[in-house]
Amino acid sequence: MHQNLNVGDPLSELEGYRGLREALEASILPLATSVDGRRFEFQASLQGLELEAGGYVALDAGGRTRLGQLLSLEMHQQQAGALDRPGHILIRVARGDGVLLAGGSGPFHDAMVRRASPAEVKRWLDATRPDHARLDVGELTLARGVPFALDAAGFGRHTFLCGQSGSGKTYSLGVLLERLLMETSLQVVVLDPNSDYVRLGKPRTGADPEIAERYREAVFPVGVRSGTTDEARIGVRFRELSPAARAAVLRLDPVADREEYSELIALMEDAEIRSVEDLARSRAERLKQRAGNLGVDGWGIWPGPEGMSLPDEVVSPTAPRCLVVDLGSLPTREEQSLAAGAVLERLWRERSRREPVAIVIDEAHNVCPAEPEDPLTALATADAIRIAGEGRKFGLYLIIVTQRPQKVHENVLSQCDNLILMRMNSTADLGHVADVFSFVPPGLIDRAAAFGQGEALVAGKIASHPALMRFGARITEEGGADVAGWA
Repeated sequence: MHQNLNVGDPLSELEGYRGLREALEASILPLATSVDGRRFEFQASLQGLELEAGGYVALDAGGRTRLGQLLSLEMHQQQAGALDRPGHILIRVARGDGVLLAGGSGPFHDAMVRRASPAEVKRWLDATRPDHARLDVGELTLARGVPFALDAAGFGRHTFLCGQSGSGKTYSLGVLLERLLMETSLQVVVLDPNSDYVRLGKPRTGADPEIAERYREAVFPVGVRSGTTDEARIGVRFRELSPAARAAVLRLDPVADREEYSELIALMEDAEIRSVEDLARSRAERLKQRAGNLGVDGWGIWPGPEGMSLPDEVVSPTAPRCLVVDLGSLPTREEQSLAAGAVLERLWRERSRREPVAIVIDEAHNVCPAEPEDPLTALATADAIRIAGEGRKFGLYLIIVTQRPQKVHENVLSQCDNLILMRMNSTADLGHVADVFSFVPPGLIDRAAAFGQGEALVAGKIASHPALMRFGARITEEGGADVAGWA
C-alpha cells in the first residue's frame, strides 16, 4: 500500500497518516476462530460495523455455515505496518467473543463473519422449540420480526426481574403473567404493593377478540383482594397467625418482654380468645395497653373470627386461579407487611400439599429486604428465604421483582436461576446483578444501561440462550399508565 506523503509539511504528513490508518483499518477482514468448536473469538473492522453484543452472526468456513451469538464486543488498538513506511501505525479494530448455537461442532479458523439474517435466526429457534408450553412474550431486539418465547417449564425455578423506574418493568411483568396464566395450569399469587395488577382479569379494549376470549376461559375468575371494608377485603385473623407473628404484631421480644410474651402464649391457648377484639375484652391489661399504644386494635385488617381469611383462601381448593393481593390498598405499612408475611407463611406451612404456585413479590425490597427494619418484615423475609431455599421441591416458585436489586435479601436473590434484566443505569446495581448471576455473560449485562423501554435481557432456565428481547403487547388493562406504542 503506497501513500504519497509530503515530508516536511506537518499538516500534510498528519493527513497522510490518518489516511493510511483509515485504509489499514478498512482492510481488516471479519474473521473468527474456534479451538473447541463451542466458543469463538473474532475481529472485524470498525468501519461499517453491523455487529452488536448479543446479536447473531453467521460464520462461513469450509463450505459450512454456523450460527453464533456474540457475547462481547469491544474496540482494541493494535500495531500495523505499511510496506513503504518504517515503524508501525496504531490502528483500531473490533474484537470480541461468542458462542456457537448451530451448524455442527469442531474447531475452525478464519471463518468469515457476517450478521445473521432474521430468517436464519428464526429457523434455528423453530428447530429448538421445546415440546412443552411456550410463552410468546415478544420479539428479539437484534433480529427484528423474530418472535421470542420463554420456556414455561423454566418457571419451575425462581426468577428475578429487575429494572429501574421507567424501564417498562410493570407492563412487561403483566405480559409475563398473562402468558403464564394462559399457557400453564400454575396457580398465581401476586403481592401487589402499587395496585398494578388488579385488572389482570379484564382484557383491554382493542385486544384481539379470539385471544381475549381464550384468556378469559383460562384464567376466570381472577380474584382481587383490596382494602379492609368490602366483601373482597384483605383479612388476616389474629388467632391464625403463628406465635412468632402474633408477638411481632405486638412487638414482643421473647427475652426482653418475657412476661408479656408468656402471657400472650397462655392467652391464645384459651379457646375464647380468637381475635384482637377478644384480646381487648380480656383481663390482660398490659397486652391491651400495648395493642392500644401501637394502634394494633384499630387495624382494619382484622376480619373478626368469622370474616374472610386471606391466608385460608390462598391454600383453599376453591381459590381463584390467580389471586392479586392489593397491598397498596392497606392504610399502614405494618398491615401491608402483615398481609404479605401471612401469605408467605401459610404457603410455606402448607407446602406438603405440593400444589404448584407461582408467588410474585413485586417491590421485593420492601417484603424481603436485605436489612429488615421491623419484626413483621423480618418474619416475611425469613419465610421468603425458606421458600427460596427449599420451596421448589414443594412446587413453590418465586418471581422476585424490584428496581433496587442490592436492597433484596441476598439469600433470596442468590437462589434465583432465571434473570429478566431491564434498563438499569446504576453501575453498582449492574455489578451486583453480574456477581449474583455469574452464568450470564457480563458483556450482555452491561448493555442494560442502554436498553429502551420494554427491552430486556433474559437468561436462565426460561430461555434457550441469553437473549436480548422486547416485550410485546398486553392482553389486559394495566393498573398504572399504559406504555405508549405497545398496544
